[in-house]
Amino acid sequence: MGKIKTILLSLFLLTSCISIFSENTSSQLVTSIFRREIGVRELTGHNDGVRVETYLASCHLKKGNPWCAAFITWTYRTAGIKAVVSGYAPNWFQGKNIVYMRGSKKNISPEPADVFGIYFPSKKRIAHVGFVDEWKSGSVAITVEGNTNEAGSREGDGVYRKRRLKSQIYKVSRWL
Repeated sequence: MGKIKTILLSLFLLTSCISIFSENTSSQLVTSIFRREIGVRELTGHNDGVRVETYLASCHLKKGNPWCAAFITWTYRTAGIKAVVSGYAPNWFQGKNIVYMRGSKKNISPEPADVFGIYFPSKKRIAHVGFVDEWKSGSVAITVEGNTNEAGSREGDGVYRKRRLKSQIYKVSRWL
């Protein structure tokens, strides 16, 4: 009877540790995947190249399409995280997943691996997305984004780690 209790206790502890470990590592896994992509660049500057086309294919888009949201889809799929599969930026901000909206008093502090969106008045919608890497105190967030550039364009040439003013960020959603 003593051995059975020891085995059951060991199994319980192991299961608890695995559960805690998995909860803590989903964000770390997604973060490590998107950080490894920093430095990927388009082949000709026209939303193309082997890696960019892999991102696009993850949400059934062809070469030449904008790919910031496809980069998000590819990252979550690579991590095995269930999330929306879409190359359309607004689809990443479904009501139940929104944790932050500029000007709201009900905001939850964004965390690494959350998805941020930038609203473009000319488009009348969120038209660029990326990952929150660090939500610093003060006015700056560190992000990792696809289809941007050093200037922060939504029609850039690669995956960059950027410093964004929090005032630029319209919404943040959480899929973990």
